[in-house]
Amino acid sequence: MQVILKEDIGKIGKAGEIVNVAVGYGRNFLVPQGLAVEVNSRNIKMIEQEKKRILLKMEKEKKKAEELASQLASVVCNIARRGGEQGKLFGSVNPKDIEENLAEQGIILDRKNIILDEPIKAAGEYPVKIKLTAGVSTDIKVIVVAEA
Repeated sequence: MQVILKEDIGKIGKAGEIVNVAVGYGRNFLVPQGLAVEVNSRNIKMIEQEKKRILLKMEKEKKKAEELASQLASVVCNIARRGGEQGKLFGSVNPKDIEENLAEQGIILDRKNIILDEPIKAAGEYPVKIKLTAGVSTDIKVIVVAEA
């Protein structure tokens, strides 16, 4: 089934593109959610007119993400966890903990945007990647301290 995407969708494509998807995925998810429309001459003309609006929207989102990235570049998250000797933690620090720490500092971020390959299990200083939108990402410094 061919559909025209109204929004960027992960590995499928970008807004305004015509892509092939499984019939069930297109009819049961993409079209009802308003993420895509079926390909026909009327919809192609409609999307061509909407492309300008979509591009402006994407530019605004990217500019907003770049501003947030510049703000995040100077952010330091200090997280304290119970730990044993040699700096090893009893628990771990995961994206949810980082999200909560950022929220305490007044920065609202979705934990899906925090890229952490594996939970942090030892005290120390770690760079953590934050992916805001396509093409805009930054690193923040996370300092984990082991409490006695």
